[in-house]
Amino acid sequence: MARAGLSVSVRNLQARARVSGPRLSALARRTLSALGRADREVHVTVVDDRRIRGLNARYLGKRTPTDVLAFNLEGPGSSRLMGEVVISAQTAARQARRLGVPMALELDLLLVHGLLHLVGYDDSDRLEARLMHERERDLLSRGRRRALPSRLWRGLLPA
Repeated sequence: MARAGLSVSVRNLQARARVSGPRLSALARRTLSALGRADREVHVTVVDDRRIRGLNARYLGKRTPTDVLAFNLEGPGSSRLMGEVVISAQTAARQARRLGVPMALELDLLLVHGLLHLVGYDDSDRLEARLMHERERDLLSRGRRRALPSRLWRGLLPA
């Protein structure tokens, strides 16, 4: 899956929802290129709620499932590995149903959200969260023929 110096690997470790690895890989490459990180390697893993709950408990001390986790794996030296984004397909499906958007679009949003975390965005502060979600909208809107549905941002951005 390498292209122009950028390597994105996508693993689907759950069986409940259909996930397009090529779609996620292409989106990750476009996003990283737009963020000036076209030379970096990223791993994307799609899991179920049980697995993401375990990761959330182990690494963040939270015993609940979440939609996306981002692990920055950059270290000293010349490694191209930037990090890993882990997405819960079950949580993505629930969120997509609640918002009335295709699950693939919700997965896209979660992937971009995770990639933004890897490059330093933080949504723990209200102002920072707003900046992060506006950047998500910008990145997801690029190259689309149709506008993204406004309901995708429900609860994320002010009307």
